[in-house]
Formats: sequence, structure tokens, C-alpha cells
Amino acid sequence: MKTKANKFLLFGIVGAFLLSILGLFYYLASFGDQAHIKVVLEPDDKDVVSLGQQVYAQKCAACHGVKLEGQLSWHQRDSNGYMPAPPHDKTGHTWHHSDDYLFSMTKYGIEKMIGKKYPNNMPAYEDQLTDEQIIAVLSYVKSTWPRRIQRQHDQINARANAQKEDG
Repeated sequence: MKTKANKFLLFGIVGAFLLSILGLFYYLASFGDQAHIKVVLEPDDKDVVSLGQQVYAQKCAACHGVKLEGQLSWHQRDSNGYMPAPPHDKTGHTWHHSDDYLFSMTKYGIEKMIGKKYPNNMPAYEDQLTDEQIIAVLSYVKSTWPRRIQRQHDQINARANAQKEDG
């Protein structure tokens, strides 16, 4: 009787392990389409920036502000535990993140990126915007930053890309 119970236990453990592996593959595969696109913002391309400005006005300005100024008290959680929308101008932290991070955050949302629930109002745009539209919006945002901040952002990208190549 004990050997039968041990076999069931072993099958249960192996089954749980296999399900975990399948779940991991599914999770990693959900980011697979991003691997086929090289994310490079184009703040000097007038056509890309123009498209980005239009999409930003339609999809982003309501929360992040018409002038990219963000919501009041964006540093502090509101009474429901949510962080207000941060500014995307030079006063915010957007430029502290690499192109890849900004693209992933916009496309997939924070919860998919970190793999757990996180109180936030930022929607994922995976089913609403094309990759080109997301890159255009982010290019528009970057085009509004002073050249000094754009150069700092370029350095952040260079470091992130070097880490990706090393890792």
C-alpha cells in the first residue's frame, strides 16, 4: 500500500514540476514577440514624432497631461493605493529608463513585466497600439526633452544594451 501511495506522490510532484515548467515557458513566450523588434526611439524623425504626438493626444494625454506634465502629487500614492500618472517631461523619471523598458512597460504593463499584481492605473497597450505606434509615442516624448537629457538617455540605452549583450 505504501508503494502505491509513494507512486501517487511521486507522480503528483513530477506533474506539479512539469506544470511549473510549462507555466514558465508560457510566461517567457508571452514576451517573445518583443524579441523580434529592435526598440530604438527616433526623436529626430519628424514623421515618427508627428505620429507619436497624435497617438499620445488620443491615448496618453488624459492621464499624463497634454504637456506631458503628469498628475498632481505623482510621487505619492492616492487614497486607493495607486500612484498618479507621472510626468513624461524632463521633470519626471521616464528618461531614467531604457527604450526597451519603456516599450515593454507601455506594451505589456507593469504587472506582466514583474509577474504579479501591482496597484496601478496604467493600461497595457498590447491590444490597442501597434509596436510602431508605441515607438512613435515614446519618440515624441523623447523629442520634448532637452538635448542634455536626450544624451543622458542615450547613455542609459548604451549601458542597457551592453548588459543585454553580456548577459
